[in-house]
Order: sequence, then C-alpha cells, then structure tokens
Amino acid sequence: MNMKKRIVTIARQYGSRGREIGRKLAEELGVKYYDRDLISMAAEQSGYSREVLDSADEKAANSLLYTLALGSSLYAHGVDSINVPLNDKLYIYQSNIIKDVYNSGEGAVIVGRCADYVLEDKPDVAHVFITADFDDRVKTVAERSEISESKAKDRVVKTDRRRANYYNYYTGKKWGKADGYDLIINSSKSGVDGAIAVIKAFLEIDNE
Repeated sequence: MNMKKRIVTIARQYGSRGREIGRKLAEELGVKYYDRDLISMAAEQSGYSREVLDSADEKAANSLLYTLALGSSLYAHGVDSINVPLNDKLYIYQSNIIKDVYNSGEGAVIVGRCADYVLEDKPDVAHVFITADFDDRVKTVAERSEISESKAKDRVVKTDRRRANYYNYYTGKKWGKADGYDLIINSSKSGVDGAIAVIKAFLEIDNE
C-alpha cells in the first residue's frame, strides 16, 4: 500500500454491501481487514467472553446521566471499573485496538466501530461512507438473510437507527453526515467493484 493514506475506515448503511467492499478492498491492497474480529480481540484483552461482548456490540449505554459523566468517569475509575457499563467498556477496548493498529505502522481497512472518529486526527487515514438506495438495501438484506422484503425493510430501518444512535452517542457527531468523511459512495450506482475502484483512485490521487 504505497500511499499516504495507509488506513481506510469504512462506515456503511445496513445492506449497502460496505462490509463486502471493505473485505475485497483489503485483499486488493494487501492489508489487514478488521471488522467484527475486533470484538474477539477485545474479548482476549478484557477477559470477557465473545458472547457477552457480542450482546453489547454497537449498542450505546442507556443512561443519559452516564453519558454526561462519561469522560470524567472513565479517567477517574478506569475501563475495568464496575462503574463503567459493558457497552462503554467494549467501545473503549475496540478504540484502543484501533489505535494499536494505527500505531503498528501497517496498512489496514477497518469497518465500523467509529474508526473514523477514533482516527480522525490522523493525516494518513481515509474515511469512507458507503450508502445505497433504500430498495436495493432491502433486497440485499432479504436475499442475504433469506427473509421477506417486509421483514428486511424493518431490519434495515432498525439497524441503521441503532448504528446512528451508537455513533452519535460515542462521538458527539452525526453518523453519515457528509462533512465527516473523505468519500461518500453510493454502491447502487457503483457496484462493489466500482466502489473499490473509486477508493483506490482516491488513494492514488491523494499521493500525487
């Protein structure tokens, strides 16, 4: 990956095929791919089981009061304190792993996990958001999960809402807002391979 942008973060709408794009992009760039395996890595570091952390994945803590006290609480008590909700512990563990990936000096593609926010101040990281037409996303989810389009539509709406709430909660920013990303790609228009080509072209242009 002979480019200034050695890490690509990918946020994505549910059903936009962002995970597939990320995985194939990593293969073509010859770099590591990180997604849900960050949960396994967090489990190894924390001592929690993968199943326990799975239940907390992409879910924000429920307490508004805790939200307000989040910053001071974490530093006062530490991530392993019983005062820190499991959801927040998982976020912190994953954020630390993402920082370790960055500090390793190697290239990577990281999907989800608020990676764009965790690495927002790094100059050699490209932030991408993958969207797609709603009907296409519903069809993709229905085919992938072998469910009716009615159920798929409900799942798309709820998953997007959960991802937005999670991102907004932990970052204080708005998920999917254009000025938070370097590239926004509609995979309904580009297809998977086209999206990959656009990202690679951007990385090349940035290197000139």
